[in-house]
Amino acid sequence: MAEPKDMYQCQTTNCGYIYDPDRGDRKGKIQKGTRFEDLPEDWKCPVCGASTQAFNCLG
Repeated sequence: MAEPKDMYQCQTTNCGYIYDPDRGDRKGKIQKGTRFEDLPEDWKCPVCGASTQAFNCLG
């Protein structure tokens, strides 16, 4: 599990979905505590299907 200082949220520019590492992504089977940069390469936004490249980090 990542340190709290490494746990920042990222928001997609497409639909506004915010990936929160404290919550993970139940639909995408991403466990709580998974940092954005540790998401699988094929992970997509559960709302609009955007890739990680469509996200901006908020931290």
